[in-house]
Amino acid sequence: MPHSFKLPPLNLEQFSLDNGLRVVLDRDDSIPVVSMAVYYDVGSRNERDDRTGFAHLFEHMMFQGSENVPKAGHFQFIMKAGGTMNGTTSSERTNYYETLPADQLPLGLWLESDRMRSLAVTQENLDNQREAVKEEKRLRYDNQPYGQIFDLISSMIYKNFANSHSTIGSMEHLDAASVEDVQEFFRIYYAPNNAVLVLSGAFDPKTAKELIERFFGDIPSQSPPPAIDVEEPGEVASNYSEWPDPLAPFPAFLIGWKIPRRGTEEFKALYLAGKVLYDGDSSRLYQKLVKGEESVIQLFGFTDERRGPSSIFVGAIPKPDEDLSAIRETIMNEIRDLSVHGPTPSEMEKIENQLLNDAVRTRQSSLARTQQIAEFALYDNDPNLFNSELDSLLKISAEQIKLAAAKFLNTDNRALLDVVPAGSAA
Repeated sequence: MPHSFKLPPLNLEQFSLDNGLRVVLDRDDSIPVVSMAVYYDVGSRNERDDRTGFAHLFEHMMFQGSENVPKAGHFQFIMKAGGTMNGTTSSERTNYYETLPADQLPLGLWLESDRMRSLAVTQENLDNQREAVKEEKRLRYDNQPYGQIFDLISSMIYKNFANSHSTIGSMEHLDAASVEDVQEFFRIYYAPNNAVLVLSGAFDPKTAKELIERFFGDIPSQSPPPAIDVEEPGEVASNYSEWPDPLAPFPAFLIGWKIPRRGTEEFKALYLAGKVLYDGDSSRLYQKLVKGEESVIQLFGFTDERRGPSSIFVGAIPKPDEDLSAIRETIMNEIRDLSVHGPTPSEMEKIENQLLNDAVRTRQSSLARTQQIAEFALYDNDPNLFNSELDSLLKISAEQIKLAAAKFLNTDNRALLDVVPAGSAA
């Protein structure tokens, strides 16, 4: 995709503390705000097969207080300072982030360092956060129509347990966990040498370095976590499954494909193929199924980006009395067309505009910059990929998209999950 539009590169400074904490600074004084993110290299991929859900449990535990911060104090300190904050868990990592007025940088760094150093892993905190996770599972997964379909499709796509199990994990495993189990998990994975700290926004670099050294410098490093194997055979684990959903008002389906790991040329080509197929109102499937045939209530698709084998999902909730097999045939026909003819010149132009728009929006937000820089630092050990990622995507040709769609999507090597409203399953 030839383009003349150049975004100025971020001037990133990176260094490591003696304890192994990797730090990246992205100074931008345009608005008096600073965002920070701490990314720990632990996700569901790191869990033992008898202790699933630990990575996500810790996302909750990290707000339960530490040596100098009372329970729920983290929220209160940030809110009173006029900031926002959160944490999330994925297969790949657990992250914690804040955006604060620039003069509150010391507060944010102190809060993050205190819980890295001295999280309160007590029986009481374990018990109440275990219950919080169970409640979240009930609300977001068990008691939601279609709430479990993405966990189910992952278990159909992946054969390797590290990849196939859900981040929410097993409630039985959480019940069986002892305080000692949880303390050991914290010691191994919540160490400075297993983390990346990124600052983005208005700060003085000299002051920031002094604060980071003061707050984080004396947290002891730990021996590296055990190595994990996320390799997969090429074929999906299961081609078909039917799931009776007691809460689903309508039938639905989800199709999943196993694709190469993030960062590869083929992954990037498939990510762009996804944009052509299902991203936005002008995408092929939206135009065909929502606008044209008007056969679906909802269409969804996304690329699950991982350091190991990744995946693409496409699914739909059809309107009542619509033929599900006909809708699936429309989807596969569009994939077939893309794999034979590739994207059109106008679709390539649309991809370029979307990528440029996404890149500009990311740069306008200190928090979005912080998180993307942290991912490149953690996954690739190179935060400067932030500056080259747009060009690497714009270099992907229509031919590469066509070949990747033919190789990975236009194939019987895919998983199909049929969701049947349980009332009609009989």
